[in-house]
Amino acid sequence: MSARGVNGASVSANSTSAARVQDLWRARPRSKLLRATCWSLGLWTLYAWFSPEIGLMDFLDGRRFSNLGRFVETELVPFPLRGEPLSLAALSTWVADIWNRIGMQSTLATLQISIIAIVIAGAAALPLSMFAARNLAASTPFENPSGREATWRRLFWTAISSSARALAILLRAVPEFILAFLLLAVLGPRNAWPAILALAMHNCGILARLGSEVVENLEPAPLRAMAAVGAPRRSLVVFGVLPLALGRNLLYFFYRFETCVREATVLGMLGVLSLGYWIQDARAKQYYDEVFLLVLFSVGVVLVADLVSVLARRSIRR
Repeated sequence: MSARGVNGASVSANSTSAARVQDLWRARPRSKLLRATCWSLGLWTLYAWFSPEIGLMDFLDGRRFSNLGRFVETELVPFPLRGEPLSLAALSTWVADIWNRIGMQSTLATLQISIIAIVIAGAAALPLSMFAARNLAASTPFENPSGREATWRRLFWTAISSSARALAILLRAVPEFILAFLLLAVLGPRNAWPAILALAMHNCGILARLGSEVVENLEPAPLRAMAAVGAPRRSLVVFGVLPLALGRNLLYFFYRFETCVREATVLGMLGVLSLGYWIQDARAKQYYDEVFLLVLFSVGVVLVADLVSVLARRSIRR
């Protein structure tokens, strides 16, 4: 065949493929509900942007930019350097004074709150996740129940699993900030336990739900083999479920640890002696240079926690 014939056949094949693609596109399933949802979402987004409650045009007013310039050029400048030439010695002395006075103690408190909270959350979530897993909390684990006796057992274990899942939903449904606010009324301000318990309860619900999903998605073949040779439920958990689910559960554990570090800073604004407490104290005094420095301390703590989490998760994957 000549080169012209080959090129002609190639063009014809491409045209046929393009026509088939267009036919498939025209014949694609269309959902009126999906289109209506997308249009509604777009209209609500436009309304939200330009609604008087949001005040987009007020936000873009020149006064806002003037305030921003004053804030950056004056209030964020460290106090010893205002109206003075830049001096690294004066800057380092100012940073060291704040670090020694409140920074080091509050940073350590933030880390301690996070560590204690995530350990409590992980310890409580582990058994709760086992009871919430529907394939483990069943009359015959990892098998389909049968027979009249199995029906009553199935109802019993269904109630156990449903109760555990409901408890996990309840724990994670209430935000940490609200839990800490309520616990402050019981335990009083200026101590760490409202934050610790609030973080532990909320993260326990999250870790329990994630842990139960991990168990329900395990490869059932080895666990069924253990059950077939007569292994009791306790042995299934200790020698089967836990080793298989450990890696994924640890990934979730360290991920939530990062979140605990960030939330422990925020909860300090309720009166818990973490970095957030001193950030709120400096903001109330309008010492915005100190606020900015304390925020940088908080960023450093989060970066360290994130680095530890990344290294731990990489090690687990290997």
